[in-house]
Amino acid sequence: MTTLITGATGFVGSAVLRAAVQRGVDARVLARPGSDRRNLNEVNCEIAEGDLNDTRSICAALQGCSSLFHVAADYRLWTPDPAELYRTNIDATVDLFRAAAKAGVERIVYTSSVATLGNNKGGTPADEDTPVGLFDMVGHYKRSKFLAEEAVTALICDEGLPIVIVNPSTPVGPRDIKPTPTGRMIVEAASGRMPAYVDTGLNIVHVDDVAEGHWLAFEKGKTGERYILGGEDLLLRDILAEIAQIVGRKPPKISLPRAPLFPLAYVTEFIARVRGSGEPMLTVNSLRMSRKRMFFSSGKARSELGYSARPAVQALQDAIAWFRDDNYNP
Repeated sequence: MTTLITGATGFVGSAVLRAAVQRGVDARVLARPGSDRRNLNEVNCEIAEGDLNDTRSICAALQGCSSLFHVAADYRLWTPDPAELYRTNIDATVDLFRAAAKAGVERIVYTSSVATLGNNKGGTPADEDTPVGLFDMVGHYKRSKFLAEEAVTALICDEGLPIVIVNPSTPVGPRDIKPTPTGRMIVEAASGRMPAYVDTGLNIVHVDDVAEGHWLAFEKGKTGERYILGGEDLLLRDILAEIAQIVGRKPPKISLPRAPLFPLAYVTEFIARVRGSGEPMLTVNSLRMSRKRMFFSSGKARSELGYSARPAVQALQDAIAWFRDDNYNP
């Protein structure tokens, strides 16, 4: 069985790839020409050069594959050109899945996100059935992933594609080479550059547990169903305190109100746009998202897939150890 994995040069995708190799699966990865391939070092896999927006390379990569893990996504909470998010996260996903169906792929696991899910008032954990609509999506990343999941669901219902959906929460751990927005926060906090916090919360999960959840969904998941792959609900204050304890620093004590931070966020976005320096640390949409505690239940994945996750502190410890080894110097 040859399995094609998109996004395997990235954070979650590389963990899914390593889980595949551990299972003895013949893995093929889609990698853009010139991409950073450090996450493929010492991993026994076949590399197919291509791009999600290049139909010819996608069709070539799919030849001879019986399964597909579509992990790749444009994960940016801010970008000067939002159209790129929609093109990659929606259009390219639909094109990939239709090409997979034509190539005879029998099983597809699609990596969505808890960003597409609803949040309960009062911060109680949400699940796959918590009511939500497009109007609840803050920012282009969330909107693009929400619309992408709607498009994938339509492919399942209307065209019979064999797709299982997984919704990871906030993965942390090794091989976050970019790093992700959460990884950047961990580096900044571990380096003592986050002296304050806002009142919000995240569901922290080890990236390797997320990868295992992908394979459990492949093996046991039901077509058309979605499964939250989460870990532990923690307030941001407590996440920063755990990071401080791991690195031997004092935890931040200052809780900031959001309102005064919005002008600063607009300024940092303006500077990033002018300089072309990439996503700023503080964005308007990240502040808007922080108004809700993003807590989630993985009960469905536990009961139907046998999914489990280690404590969040282990994920943070592994992330910090990897960032140190990779010279991020937290």
